[in-house]
Amino acid sequence: MKLCEYVTYDALDLAELVRSGEVSAEELRDAALLAIEQVNSELNAVIGLTPDETERALRGRARAAPFSGVPFLLKDIGAHMASVPSELGSRFAKGLTPPTDTELAARFKKAGLVTVGRTNVPEFGDNVSTESLLYGPAHNPWDLSRSTGGSSGGAAAAVAAGIVPMAHGNDGGGSIRVPAACCGVFGMKPSRGRNPAGPQYDDLIFGLGVEHVLTRTVRDSAAMLDATHGADAGARYLLPSPETTYLAACERDPKPLRIAFSVKPSEGAPEIDALCQQAVLETARLCESLGHHVFEGAPYIDHDEVCAIFRDVASPFMTASLRTLAEALDKEVTADELESTTWAIFTHGDRMSAAEFAFAIGNVNAVSRKLGQFFTTCDLWLSPVLSRPTVKLGVLDANEKGLDAFQWVRKMMDYAPFCAMFNGSGQPAMSVPLHQTPDGLPVGVQFAAPFGDESTLFSLAGQLERARPWAERHPEVFVR
Repeated sequence: MKLCEYVTYDALDLAELVRSGEVSAEELRDAALLAIEQVNSELNAVIGLTPDETERALRGRARAAPFSGVPFLLKDIGAHMASVPSELGSRFAKGLTPPTDTELAARFKKAGLVTVGRTNVPEFGDNVSTESLLYGPAHNPWDLSRSTGGSSGGAAAAVAAGIVPMAHGNDGGGSIRVPAACCGVFGMKPSRGRNPAGPQYDDLIFGLGVEHVLTRTVRDSAAMLDATHGADAGARYLLPSPETTYLAACERDPKPLRIAFSVKPSEGAPEIDALCQQAVLETARLCESLGHHVFEGAPYIDHDEVCAIFRDVASPFMTASLRTLAEALDKEVTADELESTTWAIFTHGDRMSAAEFAFAIGNVNAVSRKLGQFFTTCDLWLSPVLSRPTVKLGVLDANEKGLDAFQWVRKMMDYAPFCAMFNGSGQPAMSVPLHQTPDGLPVGVQFAAPFGDESTLFSLAGQLERARPWAERHPEVFVR
């Protein structure tokens, strides 16, 4: 298969070509590897190949699986595969290779995906830009001087540039939605507990983190969630299954929806750039033209409260994770092998008392209740993803000296002020790549739904994609 053909298909199309015998899985692997060779030197999106896992997947895949033979990239943190390095974007964890699959990784394999490499991440995923000291920055394919977003920045850049149609991501404070918005791809953050986090965790970052993928098309994201959702053995969360498949949901128009929208920042958050406001207003008009009831409205959420939640819930998780990792690696946690803000987060978590952590969990509940009450007035809420279009590399430098934990969290959340609240509440939210700035940079908009209602989001996303297709918009750096 020629590269010029390979990049025109989404993951479901590629799987159908393999099932029909029109192309082989080996041809798709070769195309993906050639695509990496062609553009990755500019992007630094892929930080390592996985030849042993690639060959295992080619031998072991089921031909009837929904994504049989489709090339895939695994994020270097979160869901991991046996014998595939997972270095967490950190010099501290360099060479770390897990001995077992996570449950989600096992489901990726069962779905027929052929993992060909690992994607670039910030250190321990703790940045909304992807520019670690270990790997160096990932470059946005629309403008190489700009950030891909984070922490799934390598995944978003690889999908946007045509290396693969779909790549693994996870989201603990916007880490799927932010890079999707920066790179002009589709990013769905599922509800807490929709995808499994086991067996190492019951929930990631005490419930803030979830796993899924970034895609060019809505239907790939929907079909992937069909393949992976559901609790694994021992999980404490058990969400009701959707009434129909997510793929079926995205292929049909939704009923007329009540869609609230806002371009105003939360109390204490920075003003929203005019281009991001314009994207929301244009999306609101598009939704209205599609028959939905659109009105201005927003929950009352205090920005400092959300920042404090993320600091005081993520910090002790970071502390515990680093101590566990240090024990496994037989080494000490020191500032020498960590970026400055990672050390700040670690030390903050190390100093917190149990009472302070309990207070943070109480704040999570308070924000969740506010959001839950707001969503009794609407079916979906439309907002910006970011406070401004994607920034230059270096603006969000996790090795910046002198920042304490709150200052670093506040800097990230000021850039993505509408994301982390839904990690706290556990609600599903998606970034949809409907817009661009006059100079061609992507601008995503966010839709959020009540807890457990990914189906309505997929249904609207499919309708929006049919009304304003985006898959044929290609960045400056794109596989040719």
